[in-house]
Amino acid sequence: MVDSSRIDNLIAVVPTALALRAGLDLGIFTRLGDSAATADSLGAKLNIEPDRLARLLYALASIGLLDVKDGQFRNGAEASAFLDASKPAYRGGDHKLLRELWSADLLTAETLRQNRPAALHDFSEAGPEEAAAFSRMLAPGGVIFGRHLAEVMDLSAIGSVIDIGGGAGTILVGLRERWPHLAATLMELQTVAAAAPAILSEYGAGDVVVEVGDITVAPSTGRHDLAILKAVVQVLPPDQARGSILNAARCLAPGGEIAIAGWGVVDDDRLGPPEGVFLNLTFLNLYRHGESYTEGQYRAWMTEAGFRDISRSRLKDGCTLFRARLAG
Repeated sequence: MVDSSRIDNLIAVVPTALALRAGLDLGIFTRLGDSAATADSLGAKLNIEPDRLARLLYALASIGLLDVKDGQFRNGAEASAFLDASKPAYRGGDHKLLRELWSADLLTAETLRQNRPAALHDFSEAGPEEAAAFSRMLAPGGVIFGRHLAEVMDLSAIGSVIDIGGGAGTILVGLRERWPHLAATLMELQTVAAAAPAILSEYGAGDVVVEVGDITVAPSTGRHDLAILKAVVQVLPPDQARGSILNAARCLAPGGEIAIAGWGVVDDDRLGPPEGVFLNLTFLNLYRHGESYTEGQYRAWMTEAGFRDISRSRLKDGCTLFRARLAG
């Protein structure tokens, strides 16, 4: 007999996710740190009426993110490790970006009715303030991705790396925590590149070279040992996606390596992985042409660009990573 448990479970996930995002938005986990606090004392610090704040605190405790005893709230194990901004493994920096993505997700039906993105985001048309604000939203996640990438790649013999379309370039910050010898370049569109130096300086990476360019049009002016394209290909129409990989190959020295990453990748049957399938719906609302391309498409474009030994893997956060080496 068919029951409604699958539907019930899908619906039940939404309130818990939104409670998590509210906790991050208010900085609750960071405020608590390694100490405990009552709703009264925490409310005073956050300038929030305690009785109202207590509703959220108990909700977070009910899903295990907070512990509560005798009215004292403290971070649970996962929150302490990953949601406190003072900790090195902090995972909550993307909460502003999640607001944008989840708001867009609510518009899927409207996007389909109108046959156009209901929450259109166009990098090429963004003004200086918008570009800077969006780059700041992406910056914390960039550092985390750079750390993940540094764990799975041996870059001891790599001299120069270029981050193509990397927003503020904070992927390079995370990467160089483990591989500090790397000479680093960021290639970005004019408005985004203009905002990058200030953000990079805040992360102690003022030595990153920032190059203005459009990878869909031309390669970097220099040649590098490693090229990174994180969440770039997936926001482009097919012809530009292909062109970006062809031009990325031209940014590399003979034998150089490419790392293409993002959640916007699906299996050839388009049924998985879940993050790629559902991000494809988000793309409908944000971009005129971007989509989660299939593994077969990525492999075809990379092969055409001259890459060999193409591999696909998943980083520990679920992000898909394609790696390959340019024929020497």
